[in-house]
Amino acid sequence: MFVVLVLILTTGCTKNQAAESARQTIELTVSAAASLTDALNEIQKVYGAKQPAVKLNFNYGASGSLQQQIEQGAPADLFLSAAPKNMNALVEKQLVDTNKQRTVLGNELVVVVPADGNLPLAGLNDLTKAEVKRVAVGIPESVPAGSYAKESLLAAKLWDTLQTKTVQGKDVRQVLQYVETGNADAGFVYRTDALTSKKVKIAFAVDAKSYSPIEYPFGVVKATKHPKEAEALYTYLHSKEALDVFAKYGFSQPKR
Repeated sequence: MFVVLVLILTTGCTKNQAAESARQTIELTVSAAASLTDALNEIQKVYGAKQPAVKLNFNYGASGSLQQQIEQGAPADLFLSAAPKNMNALVEKQLVDTNKQRTVLGNELVVVVPADGNLPLAGLNDLTKAEVKRVAVGIPESVPAGSYAKESLLAAKLWDTLQTKTVQGKDVRQVLQYVETGNADAGFVYRTDALTSKKVKIAFAVDAKSYSPIEYPFGVVKATKHPKEAEALYTYLHSKEALDVFAKYGFSQPKR
């Protein structure tokens, strides 16, 4: 009887501990630019080991779309944007505190082609060649990579010329997929995206002087229900450990 009683008490204690542990777990929703996917997935594991009571849920997408979601009240604790304009819009609407947002990363725009192809592309003008049937670009209004691509093509006076060839992606990862699957002969993506895929290769880097600096501001959303945990994650994303992970995936630190 004594053994049975001990087992019952022990089992009950275990169940209570599990329930208590579940109640103590804090879930943070991070709305992040699609180009950050691979780096953040690694950071999720590292941070989870350091903070087991905090679970990170990532909502990946185009920065413009994520901005609109936050404006419409979608739950988010942090916003990691691929363009300052999307963060600035939320600061102006007082949805992100200007003192709790900061530019953390930089990137570079490149044009990729299928890895097994032999299409010779050395610059933007080559996109007008007859052999190039489709050019993938992110939707400029909502995808920062698409906006940067449009800037560069306008500077080269090629935006209108290429309209009949252009196919638009809902985010930079869809643009990458178009090229990977052969649904586009070339596509504008970040260097970091190009490095994640063995199915594409970089044809050329777009002249950085032809588009705005690519900067990634991170910020804490005011509506967070877990400000302490959200700010702790925000601080961690600026740490050397996190920056080393981002660097591993090709991100740079913004030039000042």
